[in-house]
Amino acid sequence: MIHTLDLTKAIEQHARRFTSLSDLKPLLEKASQAKYVLLGESSHGTSEFYSIRAEISKWLIREKGFQFIAVEGDWPSCYEVNRYIKGYETPYTKAVESLSAFNRWPAWMWANEEIATLTSWLKEFNDSKDTRSKIGFYGIDVYSLSESMTEIVSYLESIGSPDLEKAKRAFDCFEPYHDELQMYGVSASFYGKDCLDELVDLLKSMHQNRAVYDQDLEATMNVEINSLVVNNAENYYRVMVTDGNESWNIRDRHMVDALHKVSSFYGDQAKGIIWEHNTHIGDARATDMADDGMVNVGQLTREKYGEDQIYAVGFGTYKGTVIAADRWGDPYEKMVVPEAQTGSWEYSLHQAGAYDKFILFNQMNFSVFNETIGHRAIGVTYNHRYEHLGNYVPSRLSERYDAFIYVDETKALRPLDKYVE
Repeated sequence: MIHTLDLTKAIEQHARRFTSLSDLKPLLEKASQAKYVLLGESSHGTSEFYSIRAEISKWLIREKGFQFIAVEGDWPSCYEVNRYIKGYETPYTKAVESLSAFNRWPAWMWANEEIATLTSWLKEFNDSKDTRSKIGFYGIDVYSLSESMTEIVSYLESIGSPDLEKAKRAFDCFEPYHDELQMYGVSASFYGKDCLDELVDLLKSMHQNRAVYDQDLEATMNVEINSLVVNNAENYYRVMVTDGNESWNIRDRHMVDALHKVSSFYGDQAKGIIWEHNTHIGDARATDMADDGMVNVGQLTREKYGEDQIYAVGFGTYKGTVIAADRWGDPYEKMVVPEAQTGSWEYSLHQAGAYDKFILFNQMNFSVFNETIGHRAIGVTYNHRYEHLGNYVPSRLSERYDAFIYVDETKALRPLDKYVE
């Protein structure tokens, strides 16, 4: 195993300092050659990760013709943003208003000032484009079962679909679990009480009647992906109760399927940008996830499209502050991110110089950075006092990512409701 001092020296040799987007030009040019650029984050609540990803995304859109951003968010909420930035009929007159669609915990992940700034830019950029050239913004996560079911019923009602009654029956079946879908998993797994028959009946009928939905291309994609969410979410919550690792796999496979549907909407040559946590975009085979039979978006997209069509960029920090909660569903707060543990990837990056830097992994340095090293990961729940018990993922960095962006000291996101201090 590589010694910390040797790793620090290797970082000094291969890392490049950056203070602005122009300093990242070598990374940008490399990334732009791929079909999909996967931009990570080591936490869901760090301002710099969002702002840097936004600047990279704007450059890829403006200079290289990338056509959409897909994020680790709910499809229905993100589609409201998509409608706003594309100039469809919406009740929103400002970017921050469109972000009000993010009202399910953890809302701060997308309802924040950093995303509001990006949304404003996307709206302004799209205003000068024709309909087919407008940039899209989509959520490809699996959690929005209730919201997606509501969207399906509403859409089928609006077009007088022959599938409306079947959709209402499926909706009514899920309705008792609307606020606690994990209880649906308990009911389905242990008591044999589920909504699978109603759901299969609906989706089969919608497929048979698919010609009804070919009136508006994006509306068609909207109902297709909401249907995909409902189908995969039912499976996710069912499996989550008995097998956490397999539920993770269902979620990440869903995100790849949703990404493919979005990309297909833009055509065979489409190029897209994906924003997700490092644990999703960094190849699972380069971590201990593989030992538990887990896969992720980084691995699945490399396998599906080819390694040369995927460019994955990991992000990390040495210390700072972050938005997170003590437990799932609790109010968020601004928390301290302590100095990285000795011997970790982030520790060595700091020891190599207390400044922002990036590394492009290549044939010259692949073996140097392919030792297994602890790499920090913070989710929407966090307790820095127990960070050593589970917040470091053993990783082979040059295998997990194509490049890495390091910000020495970071600040917490700025949620739009601003009740944090």
